[in-house]
Amino acid sequence: MVATGTAADESWTMARLVPIMAAIFAGFLLIGLALPVLPLHLHDRLGFGPFAVGLVTGSQFVASLLSRIGAGNYADLRGGKRAVVVGLVAAALAGLIYLGSLALLAQPTASATVLFVGRAVLGAAESFIITGGVAWGLALAGGQNSGKVIAWIGMAMFAALALGAPIGSALYEAGGFAAIALATMVLPLAILLATLPMRGVKAAGSAARQSWTSVAQAVWLPGVGAALSSLGYGAILSFAALLFAER
Repeated sequence: MVATGTAADESWTMARLVPIMAAIFAGFLLIGLALPVLPLHLHDRLGFGPFAVGLVTGSQFVASLLSRIGAGNYADLRGGKRAVVVGLVAAALAGLIYLGSLALLAQPTASATVLFVGRAVLGAAESFIITGGVAWGLALAGGQNSGKVIAWIGMAMFAALALGAPIGSALYEAGGFAAIALATMVLPLAILLATLPMRGVKAAGSAARQSWTSVAQAVWLPGVGAALSSLGYGAILSFAALLFAER
């Protein structure tokens, strides 16, 4: 009977997480789509060197870093579902900005600047999607299932990054960066339509919240570890496509 109950609880938890995982998957698929082809677009089409490639590619991650605390506060105050919705809308806006950069191809600096802004908007969108998704999942599944929630959402995130690279490369080959821009705009809107009818969870409210300093003191050590482990990851993502194309 215990095993049956455990299996039923696992199925119940997964049933609640699947729609949230779909939103996380879509958000990170958008990131994965552009990662292998953005350096090629900047280098081959716009004629920029490695510094500009790193600057535009990295703008997404800087924006994600800077918006994380705001996204967390928003999810705590307004609920995880609302944070996910905001993130999906922002992701679609990033796709629109991508399209705008293509209208300025004759002016490479202006095009790259607009693309820089689009990447930054996508970074902020990613913050709201992942932070809201985790908060929403934890609220639905309960604290006793926190490990499962983080593990399954993490699987959706990395599956999207893994699939995004080949899909993005195929789209780029078929339709250039315009295909990436259209996918970045359309996919989050489709997921948004599926997300809106889902049940949200009432936010905890300000009375139950801790100060950001107390939270930072509790998580700074694993946070620094995660940051250090990601330095090489980000560098490889930014320049591996250029190295592969060159050789």
